[in-house]
Amino acid sequence: QVQLVESGGGFVQAGASLRLSCTGTFSTFSWYAMGWFRQAPGKEREFVATISSTGKITNYADSVKGRFTISRDNAKNTLYLQINRLEPEDTAVYYCAAKSEPSNINWSQYTYWGQGTQVTVSS
Repeated sequence: QVQLVESGGGFVQAGASLRLSCTGTFSTFSWYAMGWFRQAPGKEREFVATISSTGKITNYADSVKGRFTISRDNAKNTLYLQINRLEPEDTAVYYCAAKSEPSNINWSQYTYWGQGTQVTVSS
């Protein structure tokens, strides 16, 4: 059974940093392209960042470029999202997701999803 478990969210002040983690419980984690997506209250789910199965290819939404870094450690079956200089506009539930290669910025193309982790940024 494929499961993704996120952690690392929290309530922080603007300008702070967080590192989100997403651990996969399946042995084929390294085969999958992965993505981070987020959904703010009353808004649609949106693309944040994606990474290829090997970690060599990454893609970022314009709104997070230079502040967010996606990475993965396939030996640990874990995906990361380092978030720096948090802004109130980053407040959302953050989800990790997996799909067969290649990665895609369209969230509807992803097969497996975590339960989400809340990030709240106060001004």
